[in-house]
Amino acid sequence: MQFDVLTLFPGILAGALNESIVKRGREKGLLQVRVHDLRDYAHDRHRQVDDTPYGGGGGMVLMPEPIFEAVEAIRKEHPAERSRVILMSPQGTPFTQQRAWSLSRDLDRMILICGRYEGVDERVREFLCDEEISIGDYVLTGGELPALVILDAVARLVPGVLGSPASALEDSFSTGALDYPQYTRPPVFRGHAVPEVLLSGNHAEIARWRDRQALEATERKRPDLIRTMRSESGS
Repeated sequence: MQFDVLTLFPGILAGALNESIVKRGREKGLLQVRVHDLRDYAHDRHRQVDDTPYGGGGGMVLMPEPIFEAVEAIRKEHPAERSRVILMSPQGTPFTQQRAWSLSRDLDRMILICGRYEGVDERVREFLCDEEISIGDYVLTGGELPALVILDAVARLVPGVLGSPASALEDSFSTGALDYPQYTRPPVFRGHAVPEVLLSGNHAEIARWRDRQALEATERKRPDLIRTMRSESGS
């Protein structure tokens, strides 16, 4: 899987891309991640990529020309048959685990555009991007953190990136429910004991306990999902 990220601040992404799962995926050759500085596609000595908005108003808007040229250059230099241009945008479709699965399955390459300031010229949204994605209803300084969230969520679903193929299938939200509580040594810490069932060796009881815990956690966070599941099962 290839990821191309367009940003004004490449340094924001550097640390996350060189640690943990993404780093290992890159070292295995399963992930290719390229970070592109939008200023490299500017045409003046000041490397300007933003300007004041037509019609007035505060802030600056990213100009269309550098973004279009960056995407065109990526497509020419790194062809990919199944590719999408995705804009990080508060107007975008909310990102979910299901969308992460479909992106990992259906694409060979994602081009992620990180907005800044007051956003991007509307012509980027209308005539260049295939879709917009939002990671939540709150304000961030730019699109770099959302791009990292999407990249990380999709990358770990690429076959071979995780150590165990079952890991991604057992993750929270992949199963439709949240995960159950996890415990490790010591069995008692500052007076707080591990549930006895986990020490019993009775794997059937442990499985039932974990199912109950996962269901309760999901019901607290997503009561709508539990209602849907019960309705579909007829219970």
